[in-house]
Amino acid sequence: MSKIIDKLAWIEIIDKKILVARSKGKEAFYIPGGKRESGENDQQALIREIEEELSVTLKEESLKYYGTFSAQAHGHAEGIVVQMTCYQGNHDGELQAAAEIEEMAWLPFEEMDKTSHVDKIIFHDLRKKGLL
Repeated sequence: MSKIIDKLAWIEIIDKKILVARSKGKEAFYIPGGKRESGENDQQALIREIEEELSVTLKEESLKYYGTFSAQAHGHAEGIVVQMTCYQGNHDGELQAAAEIEEMAWLPFEEMDKTSHVDKIIFHDLRKKGLL
């Protein structure tokens, strides 16, 4: 039985580029988000994580489910799978790297090699839908 890392992600796209973040000491960028804490629903967890990492507040009523994607977890042992539940939605405030985030970037489809395995699957899905 493979271990699943359950994560949430916020898909923010401007001019066919997606917002990604890179944690201190890491090389790969990833679509921002994180893990839920006990008792949190998807929206609460995502709002908290994005506020911690990017200093903006997601508007709960605007959050729309985009899709769930799974892949081998980046930098983990074989068989550990990350499952990423993705949402799109509006935010208040100005994007700014905070907490463990060293850098934010807007990546076009052509630069998806800078991201983790599951993010590449999401990049392809966004491309297929004409968003990237």
